[in-house]
Amino acid sequence: MRKIKKILKKMDEKKEILWQFNFSTLEQFKGIVLGAKKFKKTFILGTSEGESHYLSFPLAVFLKKKAEKEIGVPLILNYDHAKSFEKIKSAIKAGYDMIHFDGSSLPLKENIKKTKEVVKFAKKYNVLVEGEVGFIPGRSKIEKVHFKKKFLTSPEEAKIFVKGTKVDFFAGSFGSAHGISPGEHLDFERIKKIKKELKDVFLTLHGGSGVKNEEIKKARECGIFKINLNTELRKTFKNALKKAVFSEFLKPYSFLQDVIFAISKTVEKKFKII
Repeated sequence: MRKIKKILKKMDEKKEILWQFNFSTLEQFKGIVLGAKKFKKTFILGTSEGESHYLSFPLAVFLKKKAEKEIGVPLILNYDHAKSFEKIKSAIKAGYDMIHFDGSSLPLKENIKKTKEVVKFAKKYNVLVEGEVGFIPGRSKIEKVHFKKKFLTSPEEAKIFVKGTKVDFFAGSFGSAHGISPGEHLDFERIKKIKKELKDVFLTLHGGSGVKNEEIKKARECGIFKINLNTELRKTFKNALKKAVFSEFLKPYSFLQDVIFAISKTVEKKFKII
């Protein structure tokens, strides 16, 4: 953990973005690796509870190790939005490098208590932990989301949470949404205030798929370090697959190459933002 945290701190100091790309199929995985390969930068491979169940923890760990060898830099495998402590234990024992425990739906005191338990267990295995406070609306689809200011994370609660849990990463509700929601806008002043309170903790922005490049750049300037991307990759996968299956090819490995290539281009674009 000490080695990877040193790498992350250097990236943060250089104002680089730590991208998290989620995957659940081999095509998504290959597309992510192909797109990231020439940049030679550390990033995070993420699997949500559903994605992890579909892939299995051991297979995800195997693929992450393969990606590391192919790209030639240390990578991080994160169990994203995990809620079950038993599944968290299984992921860690299988070889995951990071756990995002999502207790955001819980009252703050209970969220702190449960996150603290995860941190205690994870540290035995030198595993990084991300905690979350605040409600991030939306689902993995394109839809109009109604934002309410009361759901956004307050700097006071962020400070209390991190002090009580000692997490490595902090995810807050800053105005983005899961999925792709037209018209969402980040609260940059809120990000700056929270970063001021959490100087030694990496800030995470969930719902990166719906955020414009200009806002991503500004969010990075304000203190965001890690940005999660999932829905945009799923959208790319689905759109490319629709075109591919109507081609003349019958061999899956022929028409699925187009899916892999499309995902790689989406990943490349993200690395080029900063």
